[in-house]
Amino acid sequence: MIWLIGCKGMLGSEVAKQLDEKKLPWIGTDKDVDITNPQALENFVNKIETASYFPSELHRADRKIQWIINCAAYTEVDKAEEDSELAQKLNTEGPINIARVARRTGAKLIHVSTDYVFNGKVNEPYKEEEKKSPLSVYGKTKALGEDGIMKEMNTYYIIRSSWLYGFNGSNFVYSMTKAMNSQDCVRVVNDQIGSPTYAPDLAGAILKFIDKSDNAKSFFGKNSAPAYGIYNYSDEGEVSWYDFACEIYRLGRKFGRISAECKIEPCSSADYGAKALRPSYSVLNNEKIFKALKVKIPEWKNSLEKFMKNDRFCAM
Repeated sequence: MIWLIGCKGMLGSEVAKQLDEKKLPWIGTDKDVDITNPQALENFVNKIETASYFPSELHRADRKIQWIINCAAYTEVDKAEEDSELAQKLNTEGPINIARVARRTGAKLIHVSTDYVFNGKVNEPYKEEEKKSPLSVYGKTKALGEDGIMKEMNTYYIIRSSWLYGFNGSNFVYSMTKAMNSQDCVRVVNDQIGSPTYAPDLAGAILKFIDKSDNAKSFFGKNSAPAYGIYNYSDEGEVSWYDFACEIYRLGRKFGRISAECKIEPCSSADYGAKALRPSYSVLNNEKIFKALKVKIPEWKNSLEKFMKNDRFCAM
């Protein structure tokens, strides 16, 4: 059975949707099981493993938790500068607690991390082994969460992603769409470069790890399971926040998501004045995950178009 933590969030809800589509046995938790409380996690596992009932009518053999997917996190980058204690609990202590439970139960762990563990002072896409040097509280707490998992267990996949957006929850695409419908002009930074990532694309990659691992036929060769460790996943291509906003506007007008004309002006990060420092360049190198999963990684513009024309799109 798969335990999905953070099942109601932007990424977690997409993982849940795809688990249902694949008819895989899973159980989800969100704020009802506090990841910052080790005993709460243990109590939940004990309840599932010893229960006389079975969630979703699972057979007895399916109640053992074999995989844990952690999509829970504190993701408000600027707010984390003032709310560092909660960010630390959710992004560092929580993953460590989950890793300890996974190790005790013999489950494999998939944990989602971020490009913000890097400082952006490079001129080519980051590979997984690059030295971490986060600039913000958010990035620092996520980096420490990675370190904690690696210290606690060996059977893990840490997937770093970037500029995530999706249907369920606030994100840059929704924010821009709202602003462009209500303002004559919006200012967007043009000196931060990264790769937007569509939540359903990342969810598909997460489940591919489970599929490849569970169906591996050998320890080596093309039919082997992906090696444990850190992987990058973002949609292909790189763009500034400003150019990302321009493409949102173009597609918004095309699909009727934006009804008014709006001017988009570029500005510097210094002029914008965000509380948290962000890397100026945080594009991720996807070569490792492509080789491991043989997964087709969509180009970011194609995924953005798919998102904005979908009936589920709702930037209220």
